[in-house]
Amino acid sequence: QVQLVESGGGLVQPGGSLELTCAASKRIFSFGTMGWYRQAPGKQRELVASLTLGDKANYADSVKGRFTISRDNAINTAYLQMNNLKPEDTAVYYCNHRLGVVDSWGKGTLVTVSS
Repeated sequence: QVQLVESGGGLVQPGGSLELTCAASKRIFSFGTMGWYRQAPGKQRELVASLTLGDKANYADSVKGRFTISRDNAINTAYLQMNNLKPEDTAVYYCNHRLGVVDSWGKGTLVTVSS
């Protein structure tokens, strides 16, 4: 099974930016759909953004215009650029890859937005 490792989380002030990175152990982003999810304390995990094989991007309404999902198939890496961060964006962010019925998850990276 593929391994996904997220990085780039941390503490940032409101209005700031972070870029999350998801590194895959295999060449998988050329296939299937990859996505970023997040889970805030006491809340269910939710989809933040997804990117299909045809590079069609979808975003949660709460992050549209602020977050950008992308990937570099050549280096098996996906990204989530997050701008104008808000306190409500505080959560653990998870990288996901889905191909058919196979779901792969990273262990997550914590993003804290606070002054």
